[in-house]
Amino acid sequence: MSFQIKEPPTEFDVVIVGSGAGGGMAAYQLAKAGAKVALLEAGGYYDPADPKYITQLKWPYESPRRGASTPFRNFGDFDAAWGGWEIAGEPYTRKRGTEFDWFRSRMMGGRTNHWGRISLRFGPDDFRRKSIDGLGEDWPIDYKTVAPYYDQVDKLIGVFGEANGLPNDPDSIFLPAPKPRLHELMLKESAKKSGVPIYPNRLSILTKPVNNERGSCFYCSQCNRGCQAYADFSASSVLVIPAVKTGNVTLTTNAMVREVLTDPNTGMATGVSYVDREKLTEHVVKGKVVVLAASACESARLLLNSKSTRHPNGLANSSDVVGKYLHDSTGASRGAFIPKLMDRKRYNEDGVGGAHIYSPWWLDNKKLDFPRGYHIEYGGGMGMPGYGFGWGMENTNGKYPGPDGKMKEAGGYGASLKDDYRRFYGAYIGMSGRGEAVASADNYCEIDPTTVDKFGIPVLRFSYKWSDYEIKQAKHMQDTFEQIIDAMGGVASGNKPGADSNYGLAAPGRIIHEVGTTRMGSDPKTSALNAFNQAHDAKNVFVVDGGAFVSQADKNPTWTILALSWRASDYIIDQVKKKNI
Repeated sequence: MSFQIKEPPTEFDVVIVGSGAGGGMAAYQLAKAGAKVALLEAGGYYDPADPKYITQLKWPYESPRRGASTPFRNFGDFDAAWGGWEIAGEPYTRKRGTEFDWFRSRMMGGRTNHWGRISLRFGPDDFRRKSIDGLGEDWPIDYKTVAPYYDQVDKLIGVFGEANGLPNDPDSIFLPAPKPRLHELMLKESAKKSGVPIYPNRLSILTKPVNNERGSCFYCSQCNRGCQAYADFSASSVLVIPAVKTGNVTLTTNAMVREVLTDPNTGMATGVSYVDREKLTEHVVKGKVVVLAASACESARLLLNSKSTRHPNGLANSSDVVGKYLHDSTGASRGAFIPKLMDRKRYNEDGVGGAHIYSPWWLDNKKLDFPRGYHIEYGGGMGMPGYGFGWGMENTNGKYPGPDGKMKEAGGYGASLKDDYRRFYGAYIGMSGRGEAVASADNYCEIDPTTVDKFGIPVLRFSYKWSDYEIKQAKHMQDTFEQIIDAMGGVASGNKPGADSNYGLAAPGRIIHEVGTTRMGSDPKTSALNAFNQAHDAKNVFVVDGGAFVSQADKNPTWTILALSWRASDYIIDQVKKKNI
């Protein structure tokens, strides 16, 4: 497939690919410093406060599909996420035996429009895992290096929580945490009996104002729909829109970047080429610095597709590690029906869009049969019901304890069905573990030699397999969930996942936390980037998404992506002033 270049390119100080956490932060910081920035986003424009995008506070019947999902709206018609694991015309392939599922976001702000907003700092141990257990590699930076940037992210964006003084779960500069709801109080009591600590959650949602541009949470519990008040963190509303307002950012949406262009003599980046997704025309944007933030796998794809005489193995890939060491968070879940929560009095307990509590990792891996930990996220309560959700009835084999203590048949038709729906409403809880996998060179993405997407761009091919470490971790998750459910007097959903299903361990990519494909390091022979997210092979190329991660930690990656992107932006500004780039 061939495309015609329609207009002469324009040169910018910086070209940024991707407008999510990393790209949005880089655009915001560089624009404030006075740089002229071209920000390219593969998806469409999105502002959660714009009436044409608002789904917050709408009833299910206001959706043509009653809130149901589609391939491009995987989490439901009202969820703010545009994109999915499968996108028409944009395939990816897998080597035999690989289950990796790759989620691509196609909207301004990227995945930050959907995420759970769990905003955890990595701890001191998370930067030196090899020193602790001998597996993987240590980061070339430590917690003290990143801590000042975590502080700045806390102040700019806002995160609620409570100072707990945990050694490897550092405290942030917290806004007030909301109080736990009834089911969360019961979870806290039952988890304590099982030896599992529970603390106030740490979410990037404003429980009080941090500036005049954003409102405070009004507790509708619908953060996943996009907040009209900008009370939760999404890169679109908190970073990209303010960056554009500086006048220094030229935002181009529906720009599918093909490759990074380089000078044949110096090997330095000169800009990028992209395809207009709607017109199928090809364009060039020139820049003195190129910053990739398209997501860990997409940035790796761009680098691998950017081959030239000076970079025959792909840009920033003389080490041959681009695409390797891919890893996603582990994930396993369990739900339960809690008889004590039946027949509840109705009141508004919506709260924030997410749990008010969580459990950070609490055990010593040296005493266990797997090397890395996990945290637990909780769900439940009397949120807005959705179509197709039986509010717990499906978890009791059609029966529940009646007033006389005997099991009663549930459901039926008409009034009986409605009465039982009301009885079960709010009597369901869920638990999900999110843990750390061990990075391995055997888990990777590469360019498929025969397949291209509808734009003519070679696609990624994945090879990935969970190790025994992750499978044993998932077993521990399920054992823990069952202990907590038993302590609550609950009835667990279905049969306990066993070895035949890897104990319910989700397929790689399903947790949407993939990192590690362009990892940083001190040695150019074993890493793609240096400690400032700068490519060893081309000093005016930076990668500020999760690809730079050496290891994942048992935390969600977004807060660390934001902090490292801010740090890389400061470094770019410093190096430009010194005329080093």
